[in-house]
Amino acid sequence: MEGHTSLEPLARELAAAPPSLGPVRVIGVDGHAGSGKSTFAGRLAEALGGAPVLHLDDVATHAQLFDWWGRLRAQVVEPLAAGRPARWAPYDWELRRFGPERVLEPAPVLLVEGVGAGRRALRPHLARLLWMETPRETSWGRGRDRDGRELSGFWDGWERAELAHFSDDPSRPFADTLVHQSGTGYEWTSGVSATPGAPSALTDGDGLPQA
Repeated sequence: MEGHTSLEPLARELAAAPPSLGPVRVIGVDGHAGSGKSTFAGRLAEALGGAPVLHLDDVATHAQLFDWWGRLRAQVVEPLAAGRPARWAPYDWELRRFGPERVLEPAPVLLVEGVGAGRRALRPHLARLLWMETPRETSWGRGRDRDGRELSGFWDGWERAELAHFSDDPSRPFADTLVHQSGTGYEWTSGVSATPGAPSALTDGDGLPQA
């Protein structure tokens, strides 16, 4: 194992991948809810020089926790494939409605972060799929602790929906890279046949995500 002090080696590897959606290299960051995807994607985006991050929480809705592919395809995938800006409206989970439209310009690298980022409909458009290798129960426990008891009912429904989704459309078997959290930061293992116990790189340890 070769140690590193940042995510820059992984960022360089991703930036060198061939474009996968028009001129864009789309990198999926998938994993269970609460596995630390958002925090990791944010740090990776910084290492990529400020790459945009599309959060699938902004695409899903209360009524469509996972049935959002048609909207993502029309608003984001098809425009970027044609080299045009994507125009999409993020969902407001408190107001339960879509907010003001946002514009996403084609960029060299786009991170798509969220449960289902590696779904079968999206995989053909990904340059690389990363999976957060955090156990399901650990991830869900973090999420419940983060959101508090007032959202326990939502989490009950979410867990059932996530189980059903990954049962029908698993992402982890198709991941190119497994991302692990350690006591000092992140480690990652590249290759479909990689095993969780064989990390290939170590990143900075300035605090692990709690959810």
